[in-house]
Amino acid sequence: MAKITLKEDLSCLWRAVKIWRGYAPKYWSFATVQRVLQRVSAYFSLTMSALLLDEISGSKDRDRLILFACLTVFGGFLFSVFTRLLRMKASVLDSQSYYRYEQIIFDENCRLQFEHLENPDVRLLSEKIDANSRTIYGGLMGVLYNVSNTVDTLTELILSLSLTVAALFAGASGQFYGLLGFLNSPLSACLMLLVIGGFSALTVKLGVIRRSRENEARSELSLGSLRYGAYGRLFGPDMTIFGLHPIVLEEYRKYTLRPSWLLKVQKTGLVFGALDAPQNAAMQILIHLYVAAKAFCGAFGLGSFVLYQGAISRFVGAVNDLAMNLAELRFNTGYLKTTYEYFDLPNRMYQGTLAVEKRDDLDYEIEFKDVSFRYPRTDAWVLRHISMKFKIGDKIAIVGENGSGKTTFIKLLCRLYDPTEGKILLNGIDITRYRYEEYLGLFSVVFQDFNLFGFSLGDNVSAGLGYDEARARDCLERAGMGEKLKGLDQKGVEEGKSALDYCMGREYDIGGIDFSGGEEQKTALARALYKGAPFVILDEPTANLDPIAEAAVYENFNKIAQNHTTVFISHRLSSCRFCERILVFDKGRIVQDGGHEALYAEAGKYRELWDAQAGYYRKEGGGKQKILG
Repeated sequence: MAKITLKEDLSCLWRAVKIWRGYAPKYWSFATVQRVLQRVSAYFSLTMSALLLDEISGSKDRDRLILFACLTVFGGFLFSVFTRLLRMKASVLDSQSYYRYEQIIFDENCRLQFEHLENPDVRLLSEKIDANSRTIYGGLMGVLYNVSNTVDTLTELILSLSLTVAALFAGASGQFYGLLGFLNSPLSACLMLLVIGGFSALTVKLGVIRRSRENEARSELSLGSLRYGAYGRLFGPDMTIFGLHPIVLEEYRKYTLRPSWLLKVQKTGLVFGALDAPQNAAMQILIHLYVAAKAFCGAFGLGSFVLYQGAISRFVGAVNDLAMNLAELRFNTGYLKTTYEYFDLPNRMYQGTLAVEKRDDLDYEIEFKDVSFRYPRTDAWVLRHISMKFKIGDKIAIVGENGSGKTTFIKLLCRLYDPTEGKILLNGIDITRYRYEEYLGLFSVVFQDFNLFGFSLGDNVSAGLGYDEARARDCLERAGMGEKLKGLDQKGVEEGKSALDYCMGREYDIGGIDFSGGEEQKTALARALYKGAPFVILDEPTANLDPIAEAAVYENFNKIAQNHTTVFISHRLSSCRFCERILVFDKGRIVQDGGHEALYAEAGKYRELWDAQAGYYRKEGGGKQKILG
C-alpha cells in the first residue's frame, strides 16, 4: 500500500467514527463504559487487597481491617453487577454490529446509479470491500473493533501507569546516603520516567512496524478470499457436470491450508519477537528492581509492593498492546480508503426539480428526439439517431436481433441512463428536468431476470411496506393467479392465514410455499399492475417459456393492462402480432415502424426475421404451433 500520512489516518478514522455513530449510536457508549468499568473493577480489587495486606502486616488495626474487608466485598459486588449488566448490553450491540455494517453497505448500494451497478470495476471494488470485512475485519468493521480495543488498552495503560508513577515517587522517611539516598530522591524517579518513556517509545515503534508487516501479509488473505469466493459461486449443476470441485478445493487450500501470507506472519513474529522481548524484559527488570529498592527503604508496605509489581507488569503489556492497536488503525486506513472510494462514486444523473404532473386522464406523451447512446468506457454506439413518439394507450412491440439496442432503448426510456446525444421529452419537456424519483414512478417494468423475494405474496405484489389486500388480489387474479389464490385460501383456513400472508419459498419461513416458474412470472406481472404506472414494460420476462405460452401471456396482459401504454420486447415475433405498432431495431437504429401486416408486406428486416423464425415452426391441426426438433 502507498504511504499514508497521519492526517489521512485521522481524517479516515473520524469519518468512520461518524458513520458508525449514525448507524450504531449506542455501541461505543456502552462498550467504552463497560470496558473502563471492567478495568477499574480489576484495579479496585488489587488495591483493596494491597490495603488489607499492608494492614495485616503492619498495625493490624481491627476497625480498619473490617472497613477494608467490607469495602472489598460490597465494592466488588457493585462492580460485578454493573459490569455484568453493561457486558450483556454490549454483547447484544456487538452481535448486531455486522448487521449494522451490512445496512451501511446496503444503503450505499441503493444510492448508486444504474451505471455503477453495471460497471465491472465497481462490482470488483464492492467485492474487495466485502472480502476485507469478512476475512481480516478491515475497513469499517476494523474501526469498530479496533477503537474499542484501543479504549480498553488506554484504560489499562492509564491505570497501570498511575500506580507505577506512585511507586516511583513514593519516598521513605529517614536519612539515606549513597545509592539508596539517590533512589529515594525525586530526581531518580524523574530519570526512571525518562527511561520508561524511551523503552515505551521503542516498544511502540517496533510493535507498529511488526503489525504493519503482518497486515501486509494478511492482505493476501483478502485477495485469496476474493478469488475463492468467485469460484465458490459456481456451485450448482455446472459444478457436478464438469467436476469443478478440485479447482475450487485447490484454490481453498492455496489461501487457507498452505498460504504464503501465514508464513510471512510467522516469520515477522519471530524476527520482531527476538527484538522486542529483550528490551521488554530489561524494562521490567529495571522497574522491578527500583520498586524493590523503594520497598527496602520502607517507602511502602508488602501489600503495596505486590500491587506495584503487578501494575508494572500490566503497564509493559499495555504498551505492547497499544502499539498493536495503533498499527491496526494505521494499516486499516488503506482499507477505509477503498471503502470510501466506493462510497464516493459520483452520481452523474442530473436531478431535476420539476414535479411530474399527476393526470387523472393519464394523458402523457413520450418523444425520442434524435437520441444516440453509447455506454460509459466504450466508443461503440449502441443507438443512433432514434426519433419516435408514443402516447398513453399505445400497444407497442419492440423486436430485433440480439445487440440491436432493444433493452438499451428501454433503459433510456426509464432513465436508467441519459442519452449521449439528443433528448427524450415527456409532454414536450426534457425528462432530465423532472424530479428523478417522480419520473421513475411513471414506469412499471418486468425484466427478463425479474426478482421476487422470500417475503409474503402480498409484499411481493405491493413491493412496499404494507399493501391493499383487495387491490393485490385483483392484480393477481388479472395476472392469472386466481386458482393459486383459491388453493392458498383453503390452506389458510386451517392455519389462520390469508393467501397473501404465505411467504414465497422457504428462504425466510419454513412454512413458505414453493411457486412454479410460471406462477412467479404471473406474480411479477401482478406487481407491475399493482403499481398502476401509466407505462408498463415487459422486457422478455417470458423468455424461458415456449412460444405458445409466451404469446398467451402477452396477449392476456395486453388486455388487462387496459388504457396503459404497454411496451413488449420479445425475440419471438409471433408473440407480438397482437400489438398495434411494432418497432424493428437493427444495429442501433429503428429501421421499421408499423403493424404486422404492413411490415410483413415490405421486403425489410421484419420480414427477414419472421421468415427465419417461421422455419422452426409447423402448423398442426387446430391451428396450434409446435417447435420442430
